[in-house]
Amino acid sequence: MNAREDSLTVALDLDRTIAHVVGAIESAAANDVPFQHLQIANVFPADIYAAMLEAMPEARDYRRMSGRARTAKITRTKIDLFPECIRHLPASKRAIWDLVGEALCSAPVREAWRKRLAAGLERRFGPGYQGVDMYPVPILTRDVAGYKIGVHPDTRWKGMTIQLYLPRDESIAHVGTIFNRKVGDRKYEVAQRMSFSPNTGYAFAVGPDTYHSVDVVGPEVNTRDSILLTYFVDQTFVQKTQNRWKRFANSMRASAQAIGRMRA
Repeated sequence: MNAREDSLTVALDLDRTIAHVVGAIESAAANDVPFQHLQIANVFPADIYAAMLEAMPEARDYRRMSGRARTAKITRTKIDLFPECIRHLPASKRAIWDLVGEALCSAPVREAWRKRLAAGLERRFGPGYQGVDMYPVPILTRDVAGYKIGVHPDTRWKGMTIQLYLPRDESIAHVGTIFNRKVGDRKYEVAQRMSFSPNTGYAFAVGPDTYHSVDVVGPEVNTRDSILLTYFVDQTFVQKTQNRWKRFANSMRASAQAIGRMRA
């Protein structure tokens, strides 16, 4: 295959992947317990999903992810799926993750989420919710035994939260995200548990009641791989500056890590 044919194949795969993801969003099951969310299946085309599993990065390619999960041991690591953050991966792996990142950041995918999560977005932003700019950040995450995160509703910097599960089979279906319901002062109960199943996921518009958590990941889990696709609110000057600064800073950290590995 020559360079022109290879470029055409990549373009066709991107268009096909975007169309498939949009279709999966449009057909996702809606649920209001304990808050409005979507449960999505068959997220990526089967061949693309298989290629993603085959191209999983090595542990050394990830870096520590900051956030609410605080443990002495590093139990959650990440790779931002932006071109500047994955350029150090081997070419064979970089191609598929570049495609996935570009598809998830596309306007058709964003608008499909916005349409399906309209009720939650309107509750938060009012009737003009469709005009609220959103900045997509797709992150490939890897959790290992010991990872956990307490009940929380997500920061208001975020507009939509999506997690797409990437296991090879159903063997760790029990480690999916828990959706919680508040039942008293600092007391929560389990309302639903997402199944950590291949090529599935969930999505919700961030609101004050979107409580969720993850139980301690047990030693039976080798890796808990997923994609966190977060749409950050991107309206004000401060929001726009922070979103782009964080992307730049993360690319610098990824480059520094890659250089450090080469010198080691």
